[in-house]
Amino acid sequence: MTKIKRETKETQIELSLEVYGEGKSEIDTKIGFFDHMLESLAKHALFNLKIECKGDIHVDFHHTVEDVGIVLGQAIKKEIYPIKNIERFANSVVVMDEAAVECAIDTSNRAFLVYDLPLENKIGEFDAELVEEFFRALVFNASLTAHIIYQRGKNRHHIAEAAFKAFAVAFRRALYKNERAAVPSTKGVL
Repeated sequence: MTKIKRETKETQIELSLEVYGEGKSEIDTKIGFFDHMLESLAKHALFNLKIECKGDIHVDFHHTVEDVGIVLGQAIKKEIYPIKNIERFANSVVVMDEAAVECAIDTSNRAFLVYDLPLENKIGEFDAELVEEFFRALVFNASLTAHIIYQRGKNRHHIAEAAFKAFAVAFRRALYKNERAAVPSTKGVL
């Protein structure tokens, strides 16, 4: 289990993560929609995840969402590297009613994000553009390569939730244990 505490003038975050968990979560960021997305992420990635965040949400939700992504990414990086005996690559397409989103992941120890979701405006009180900010912060701090690609859909809630779930399922699959894989790289190290 990895525990991280991060304090800035904008946020105070305490996080604990078990990558190989049961999908249990206790999330409190004071942002209802974001909590729901993080609970979905933990459930479908089978993480045990606890997050307590106090942020300057009186300004807006940006600092909280980005900083949670940073801390979660840092925890993931501590949990999975150096890579050994896992699949390394995986993908998933998740549908939420009319929406479908694909995520492909490489636990490459190289950060890169391709994000192509048509999320604009608000999802309730949540700025839809913050979905990209979260994934960018998570991927870059975890040193993952992820492609999160919209396939179809109209409902912004469904599209965002499908993205979080697709990421979760692809990541869980990438971490699937495979003793034959040793270090899954021709370089011999990740």
